[in-house]
Parts: sequence; C-alpha cells; structure tokens
Amino acid sequence: MIIIKDSEEIIELIKNYKTNFKTIGFVPTMGALHQGHLSLIRKARSENDIVVVSIFVNPLQFGPNEDYKKYPRDLQSDAFLCENENVDIIFAPDESSFYEKPHLTTITVKDLSEKLCGKSRPGHFDGVCTVVNKLFNIVKPNKAYFGKKDYQQLIIVKKMVEDLSMSVKIVPCNIVRDIDGLALSSRNKYLSKEEREEALNIYKSLMEAKELLQNGETNSDKIKKSIENILKSGKRTKIDYIEIVDKDNLNPVNIIDRNTIILIAAFVGTTRLIDNLIVEDIM
Repeated sequence: MIIIKDSEEIIELIKNYKTNFKTIGFVPTMGALHQGHLSLIRKARSENDIVVVSIFVNPLQFGPNEDYKKYPRDLQSDAFLCENENVDIIFAPDESSFYEKPHLTTITVKDLSEKLCGKSRPGHFDGVCTVVNKLFNIVKPNKAYFGKKDYQQLIIVKKMVEDLSMSVKIVPCNIVRDIDGLALSSRNKYLSKEEREEALNIYKSLMEAKELLQNGETNSDKIKKSIENILKSGKRTKIDYIEIVDKDNLNPVNIIDRNTIILIAAFVGTTRLIDNLIVEDIM
C-alpha cells in the first residue's frame, strides 16, 4: 500500500493502471475510519483489481458553525486499517494543494440538495458534490462505494453522475451498526457515555416504525408521531427532522409503500446524527 498526497502523482499512476486494463474501485472518506468504512473497502476489494481510498476532511461541506476544525483526524490509524484490508492506494491530499486558490467552481444538484439535511446545512451538498466530482476526475474509478446511512448524499451523487454522464458506477452499501443497533459514524466519538445511551433512541424509534409497518400501518403522520415520541423521551435529544419520503426523489409521502424511506436527523448533546429505514428492506 502507498500513501499519495499529490494529485498529479496519483493521476499518472491511475493512467498506468488503466493502460493495463485494471479496474479501479474507489471509497471516498473523510478518515476516522470505522467498520462502516471497512465494509465499503471490502466490497470494493471483492469487485476490483485496484482499491483506492481517499482521506480528506473537505472544508467545503462544513458550515461556519460546524465541526470542521475538531473533526477527528488520524491518518496513521486509518492507514493501518486500510493496509489490513489490502487497500492499494490511500489518496490523502493537503487542502492547500487540493483546492488551488482561488477555487471558484462548485457543483450543485438542485432540488435534491435543498431538502432534509440541505435545509439545516445550507451549501453542504454543494461541497459534497464538488469534492466528489474532483476526486472522480483524479481517481477515474470504474466503481465508487457509498453507504446508505448518508442516504440523501447517495441519491445526490447518483443524480450528479447521471446528469453529467460520468463513467463511474455508484455502488450503494448497507448501513453497518454497532451490536446495540446504533449506526456507525465517525461522529459517534463525540458522544459521552450518557449521550451514547440516549442516541440508541434513534434506532429504537426506527424499530418501532418497522413493527408498526409490518403490522399494517401505512399512515406517515402516525409513524412520524411514534418516532417523535421516542426521540422526545430523551432529555439530551433535539430533533432536526423526521421525514418520510419517496426514496428516489425525496418528496414527502402521506401513505407509505415499498418505495418509501424514513429519515431521521437529531442532535444528541451537540452531536448531529442521522439514520434511516428503507421500507423496501422490511416489507
């Protein structure tokens, strides 16, 4: 495994791989790797000749009052995990060289970016699309792997790829959870012991929604109320949104069917967590 910081260096290396008809699997990350990321890497390893993992805390997707400066960074630990998973290349650019000044271009996927997390994090998905587009241009992957926990991000990246005729296949990968059900996230490190216990209410509320759905309840308002009641039972929890939407266009639905997804964003203490339940997976 090699660690590359220079964009031109990895471009030349990828060019050589492509000349020799090697397939490239790509896992874009912001580091602080956990088992969720490793599941994406394993999927990429099983389907490609070469696996590239990017580690870059992207400033463009953080708002002015968000956690860019304190976001966990540990390249040495991340590299150890990647080496154990037989990653071929870590691309870990420096911000100063990656975004050459002045950087004036951003990518926007309209409509999809303005809902859900886009409401409370304006500009976030412009930052995501810009960095992903730039990484795709550098790494030129055949396949790129994204987790379903960040479902809105997944849908937006897929739409960007479709609209801009990019020659990369987006591979969605299942949510990985801790043994108690909490969805794995790099931000879980911020949680105190008490907050970590309360954060489980997010998963519990989705499991309650699952039970209601499997018992025949399809009214969105009733499902949302059930989730809200569980989340509000926690004294450290502040709901950002509970939405039940069409899983393709993210528009709200009144009656739940197999093409629906339940999405939650909530602050536990000061830590913002997201999770979801795809109805198709349980019905």
